[in-house]
Amino acid sequence: MFIKDYQYQHIMNPAIGGKARNLLKLGQLNLPVPKWIVLPADYLAEVFKDVASIENANDLLGAIDAYRFPSFSSTQIETTFPDTAYFAVRSSAIDEDGRQHSFAGQFDSYLYVRKEDIFARIKDVWRSLFSERVLSYRAANSLGVGLGIGVIVQEMIDADASGVAFGMNPLSGNRKEKLISGVFGVGEGLVSGDLDADNFTILKGRIDRQVVRKKEKFILNPAGIGGAMKIDIPRVNQNDQSIPDVYLYELDSVLDRLRAEYNLFQDVEFAIKEETLYILQARPITSLHKVPDISGDYVLWDNSNIIESYPGVTTPLTFSFISQSYEGAYKLFCSFLGVSEDSIRRNERVFANTLGLINGRVYYNLKSWYHMLAMLPGYSLNARFMEKMMGVKEQFDVPKSYQLSAGEAWRSMLWMLLQMYRRYKKLPQKRTAFKILLDATIAKYKQIDFQRKNANELMQLYLHFERKLLNQWKAPLLNDFFAMIWFGLLQKRTEDYTDGQYPNIHNDLLCGSADIISTQPIHRSIAIATFVQEVDYLRAIFEAEDPEDIWRIVQHDKREGSEKLLTQIRQYLADFGERCVGELKLETISYSQDPTKFVQIIKSYVEAGITTAKTNNTVEEELRRNAEEKMKGVLRRKPFKKWLFKKTLKKTRELVSARENLRYERTRAFGIVRELFTHMGRRFYEEDILEFERDIFYLTKDEIFAYIEGRSVNQDLKSLVAVRKDEFELFRRMEAPSERIATYGAVYQSNDFFSDSKTELIEGDLKGIGCCPGRVTAKVRIVLNPSETKTLNGDILVTSSTDPGWVTLFPSAAGILVERGSLLSHSAIVSREMGIPCVVGITGLLKTLKTGDWIEMDGSTGEIKILDPQE
Repeated sequence: MFIKDYQYQHIMNPAIGGKARNLLKLGQLNLPVPKWIVLPADYLAEVFKDVASIENANDLLGAIDAYRFPSFSSTQIETTFPDTAYFAVRSSAIDEDGRQHSFAGQFDSYLYVRKEDIFARIKDVWRSLFSERVLSYRAANSLGVGLGIGVIVQEMIDADASGVAFGMNPLSGNRKEKLISGVFGVGEGLVSGDLDADNFTILKGRIDRQVVRKKEKFILNPAGIGGAMKIDIPRVNQNDQSIPDVYLYELDSVLDRLRAEYNLFQDVEFAIKEETLYILQARPITSLHKVPDISGDYVLWDNSNIIESYPGVTTPLTFSFISQSYEGAYKLFCSFLGVSEDSIRRNERVFANTLGLINGRVYYNLKSWYHMLAMLPGYSLNARFMEKMMGVKEQFDVPKSYQLSAGEAWRSMLWMLLQMYRRYKKLPQKRTAFKILLDATIAKYKQIDFQRKNANELMQLYLHFERKLLNQWKAPLLNDFFAMIWFGLLQKRTEDYTDGQYPNIHNDLLCGSADIISTQPIHRSIAIATFVQEVDYLRAIFEAEDPEDIWRIVQHDKREGSEKLLTQIRQYLADFGERCVGELKLETISYSQDPTKFVQIIKSYVEAGITTAKTNNTVEEELRRNAEEKMKGVLRRKPFKKWLFKKTLKKTRELVSARENLRYERTRAFGIVRELFTHMGRRFYEEDILEFERDIFYLTKDEIFAYIEGRSVNQDLKSLVAVRKDEFELFRRMEAPSERIATYGAVYQSNDFFSDSKTELIEGDLKGIGCCPGRVTAKVRIVLNPSETKTLNGDILVTSSTDPGWVTLFPSAAGILVERGSLLSHSAIVSREMGIPCVVGITGLLKTLKTGDWIEMDGSTGEIKILDPQE
């Protein structure tokens, strides 16, 4: 039977469906809702129980049409709507108008229905539960079988104007901005995308109007047969504002109230008749998890450099360790450069967020870097110069607390310069002291039998190592800073002295430095491979056996060649056992931990016939000599410039070599940290805390220490690790995120990690309204009737307009372009829910494109670029 609109006690009854539940709530809030009643889904299921059991589709639909409702239903219609001439008959499916799925336009609805046609339309709405488009929508959203459908009969408002109002802007993602779209007449033309609409955005009470030319509107068919028809709007009124400001402000208030009541942003359908605003329905805005909040914090991420140190997916333990390391290092560095200790303390969050983890990959947080730059005294004196000097291309808002007065900035700068000069003069001494400390500390830790230590003892060893060495990284930081300055001076002076004839000569001048430790591992490993090839039986072993067997044989073979080879390998491992691919990732198994990995390198050299003689080229030395000769010729009879150049070159070579050597010392220190946590993993495995010993790398440093010390919020570490392993395995299988990523608001909420839109904007040949973000390059497929095409096979769907039936084609489309339509048309709403890039309202679309054209589209900006077939 019918449930009336005022029977709020039925609001928790799921059988009335999502739309009816929302109408009941609106009525309870005393909002102006037209009179309505609903046939619940369980009632209709009982009515059609014999019908629904029919398996043949044609028989099923015929049985529905033949069914006659009991006479009491007509009586209730007359009683509830005594003076109503026309009605809206609308769906209220059980899972319709929910938080995750709207089913926008998928079920049939009817406007301007006469009383005598109500029950025929109810049947039609119920039939739509089994339509192909609804089944396709369910399949695309993994919703399974439909749960049933209720049907609403509502007083039809013969609207002067109508529209849809959003409690936040679902297109831009701005949670502080409301979006209202309106047309003249009833809203059929708006939601179908058949009419162009005015758009209004409201931010803090200020209205931004985008009023378009509206040539047509939908009204009651004057023929007296019910239904809506499209008519022309008089030319004099076509540019009028469809929704007067007074109603926009009223809707602004309604949207705020509904958000407070529902605790969700609402999508509200409304109508205006004779100076009265009616609320026709409300539902939560769907797919917010796919739309970033552009009113939130903007951050730019970049991994173009750091990917070299942390390639691929990096585990939680490594990320937690390096995050703290970077935080400490840059606090120290900023202190060196004149930032006050008070400023560093006030901006703890800046230093704590120098790095980010995007889909398991390490990225620099460029906003934090920019804010660190802005803390430097020189920024207050000349911001643009500092940005240019540091190579900063992206600007961010700078907190006022960073700004120093000119006097304070100059005093800080002078003090910093005096301090830096003193540190510069003492740098060689500091490097030597640091190397002595590092060698002594590492040697001490190498002597410790970690296997005999329990987890708490290993933790204490780590904390001591951190205090003793990891927090004493002043010399490497200072050396990096001065190396950057002198390298820049060398580049500038060579460019000036040569008038730019040799743009890379400064790099050639730094080639062939014999004192750089980075080149030694390759030379040493080739020397070992050469020795193997010179001993016949060793060469035969390396060519025939796998690395595990080779290492076992070499360790137990007492022949002179084997013993000499074993000594060479062990010495190499002692010197360079931590230098390997991913050497700064704690989860990496180093050559020291598994010598067979190094044996594999030697085996590959032997099999390829690589020897010292064959690789002993002098390319680097020749580049260096040629560069020196060129500079010698340029500076002939210029004694001062020659002296200045030699001084600059000498200092740059010294600092760059020291920089590379100190970076290797970092690798050695990380090797000790790797050993400590590896043995913690073994202790946790032995005590059945973890399933496998290497599971330790899926916990953060603080989680490990918290478990040991009794402050862990998770005692079941096995379950926690299982979740992490699944997630990080998914990251490994996924495509790597873009090199540069822009995010808004909560970083992991809705942001597109694969978009390159921040680095290069499309210069579009066509422009429309961006409805669903995403950039796609693909072929165009012109489709004028969805029944003519079964699948798009990854082409971009191009058409004049769409209705709900087109949803069957959407999943096979790479993108969607629609000539007509508005932000609120079905194609826009459904594409957002499915995450398919979409642009609507594109003038001249079908005149410009043809099937087979290649284009690049941006569903965020609405730009469309036509590509040259030769590209």
